[in-house]
Amino acid sequence: MGKYCFGIDVGGTTVKLGLFDVSGNVLDKWEIPTVTANKGSAILPDIAESVLQKMEDKNIKKIDIAGVGIGVPGPVESSGMVHRAANLGWDTNFNIKNDLENLIGIPVKAGNDANIAALGEMWKGGGQGHKNLVAVTLGTGVGGGIIVNGTILTGAIGAAGEIGHIHIEDNETEKCGCGNYGCLEEYTSATGIVRLANRILDACDTSSVLRNGEVTSKTVFDAVKTGDEVAMEIADQFGKYLGKGLAIIASVLNPEIFVIGGGVSKAGDVILKYIDKYYKTYVFHGSKDVLFTLATLGNDAGIYGAAKLVIE
Repeated sequence: MGKYCFGIDVGGTTVKLGLFDVSGNVLDKWEIPTVTANKGSAILPDIAESVLQKMEDKNIKKIDIAGVGIGVPGPVESSGMVHRAANLGWDTNFNIKNDLENLIGIPVKAGNDANIAALGEMWKGGGQGHKNLVAVTLGTGVGGGIIVNGTILTGAIGAAGEIGHIHIEDNETEKCGCGNYGCLEEYTSATGIVRLANRILDACDTSSVLRNGEVTSKTVFDAVKTGDEVAMEIADQFGKYLGKGLAIIASVLNPEIFVIGGGVSKAGDVILKYIDKYYKTYVFHGSKDVLFTLATLGNDAGIYGAAKLVIE
C-alpha cells in the first residue's frame, strides 16, 4: 500500500483538495476554482492537473499513492456512477471513478459529498469513537450522511441520507428547491430559519432586536443567547421541526450519535438544547439516549472523508 492519499471535495464554487498520509494526517490542503461552464467538462481535468502537479512539487511517485477519494454533490453509486450533479453542470450520468482514473492513473473511490463528510466526522471529527452515526449538515440546504457499522449507507443509487427532504409540514405553500412542499430543509436550513423568523415576526408585534437589521440564522441565535423572546420562539420552532425529523430517522436507524454541522451549527451548543427537547418528545424509547454533538472538522470534513474512502 502507498504511503499517501488524496482527499477531494467538489463544491459548486471551489474544489478542496488534501494530501494525507495513510495514518490520516493532513500534510497539505489547497483549493482550486470549480469551473462549471460547458457542463462542467473542465472539473475533472482541472482536478487531475492539480493532483499531478502537487505530486511533482512534493516529489511523490504514483506507486507511493494508495488512492484518491472524491466527494461530489449528487447521488453516487459505490461503482462510481454519478447520477447528475446539477450545480456542477453535470446533466448526464457518468462514472467518475473511471473517468478520473483515466486522467491520473491512480485508483479512485467516489461518494456523495454529505456521506463523505459524515465519514470524515466519524474518523477524525465529532463522531470519533462511534460506528453508527448520522451527520446532519445545516447550511444553505440540509444534507445528511449515514454511517452504519463504520460504512456509508448509500442506498440503491446513492441517494440515501437526503434527510433535508423528509416531509415534515402539510400546510406549506412555498415550494422547496426539490419541487415538493413542507420539506425539513424549508425550516431548518440557514434560509429556512430566516423563513421561520420572518413569519413569526410578521405574526406578532413583540419587540425584538431582530426587527433592527438583517435577519439571518446567526442573528437569530445571537439574539437567543441574549434572551430575546421572539428569537427564542423561532429557535423553538426550528428545534421542533428538526427534533421531529431526527426522531423519525432514529426510529429507522437507531444511531449512537447525531453530529450536527454546517453554517448554522456555528451558533454552538445552544442549538442542541432546542433539538434535543423535541427529539426526546417524539422518538421511540429505544433511541432516546442517542448523543448529540457538534461537528468539529468544518469545511475540511469532506477531504478527510474522501481520504478515508481509500484508507482501509
